[in-house]
Amino acid sequence: MRRRNLSLLALVPVVAVALAGCTSSGSADSTATATATAKAESQTNCTAPASGAAAKSVKVTGSLDAAPTVKFAKGLSVSSTQRSTVIEGTGEKALTGTLLDVAFTIYDAKTGKQVSQAGYKGTDATQFTVSKKLYLAGLVDGMHCAAIGSRTVTVADAADMFGATGSESLGVGANDDMVVVMDLLSKVATTATGTDVAPKSGFPTVKLADDGKPTVTIPKTEAPSTFKLEVLKKGDGAKVASGATVTVQYQGTLWRTGKVFDQSWGSGPTSFSTSSVVAGFEKALVGQTVGSQVVAILPPADGYGTGGNETAGIKGTDTLIFVVDILATN
Repeated sequence: MRRRNLSLLALVPVVAVALAGCTSSGSADSTATATATAKAESQTNCTAPASGAAAKSVKVTGSLDAAPTVKFAKGLSVSSTQRSTVIEGTGEKALTGTLLDVAFTIYDAKTGKQVSQAGYKGTDATQFTVSKKLYLAGLVDGMHCAAIGSRTVTVADAADMFGATGSESLGVGANDDMVVVMDLLSKVATTATGTDVAPKSGFPTVKLADDGKPTVTIPKTEAPSTFKLEVLKKGDGAKVASGATVTVQYQGTLWRTGKVFDQSWGSGPTSFSTSSVVAGFEKALVGQTVGSQVVAILPPADGYGTGGNETAGIKGTDTLIFVVDILATN
């Protein structure tokens, strides 16, 4: 549903694309793998990165949800990612696929330079999904299996962050290890929680699985020639503004074939700016409220145009159907 690349690529306020991991589109294989991983975990069967001397050497002070004071020796290095816990939370563990409100500060362990910070009280909330399919492994290691309400300190090996290329946008050099201080503030719903609304005539039928994943049945009629939108669940949260960052679950289906060509289901909710997606997807979101589920029908002009998207199997004449659960907005 992005303008140039259909693959899931979560964007993060302030940090933007730099913290997103390498992802694939919502293929059957990747979805099945992610789902199996999540099901295999439990509150008693969840393995976090081991602690070590490097992680313990990072001194962090301050309260949860407030920007921390962090001290460590420049040139800190690890051969494998380590994590320690500064504040022990009392909530449930953050399993694979959990969507969290988080606050974080990231440093270059070699230079000691702060490269990013977001999400603390008084600023916009930031959402991360515990998923290495969506985010850099070292970032996810700061959340995975930690109790909600915790503050963790991760010294992430370069291979789990920006690797041999570094990050020019963040000023991170090649093969630099990173220090990540992560506050796991609260769990966010991963499905729409709004009040059910009667479906409109002529729209595809949407059936939801127990986990909220939609199955779309397309009517045996010609696709509409203009953009159409219906609200199936009406949330009572904040309204999505133009250009805002949103966190959603979504599924895209071709009207022509009924085939799902892209989805977040299986890998976890994803975040992006409404200005970074195709026109019809933006139309579907702006003005809607958090907690809502919408169904949008996009003719080619509101989707990928006459050029289509060959990689996703979308022709220039294809009409797209998106089912979107709106989970959060900044």
